[in-house]
Amino acid sequence: METQNLQNHAKFVPGFHIGVLGIFIANLIHRAVRLVQDPSLEQGFSFLVAIGLILCAFYGRIFALTVQDRVIRLEMRLRMERVLPADLRGRIGEFSVGQLVALRFASDAELPELARKVLDEKIEDRKAIKQLVRDWQADWLRA
Repeated sequence: METQNLQNHAKFVPGFHIGVLGIFIANLIHRAVRLVQDPSLEQGFSFLVAIGLILCAFYGRIFALTVQDRVIRLEMRLRMERVLPADLRGRIGEFSVGQLVALRFASDAELPELARKVLDEKIEDRKAIKQLVRDWQADWLRA
């Protein structure tokens, strides 16, 4: 398995990102062309179904990522209770979900320092936080 880092940590699933979405987009284009060529109630309905399929895929992905972020939030709060110094433990509630999602890649050793920096400097951008991680801990269980 390739070492995970900031450049390659995003999950790409060819069967979904190319296969499913590609088929749905090709279908949408085909249905749009057919609707223009032969405007009818049946073609209009087929076009709406094509839009619905794309929306299903899009929202299905968004819902899965939202649940994943909620699990990461819980996991990180529990982890922080264990590894942060007492003065930072009282500030765990100040972290946004985005900050916690980005901080999950930091090792236990660097998490206290990085957590303090993120809170004190009010760093919200996930990518900016990930760029600060020195000892990247891979997350292979992403949705």
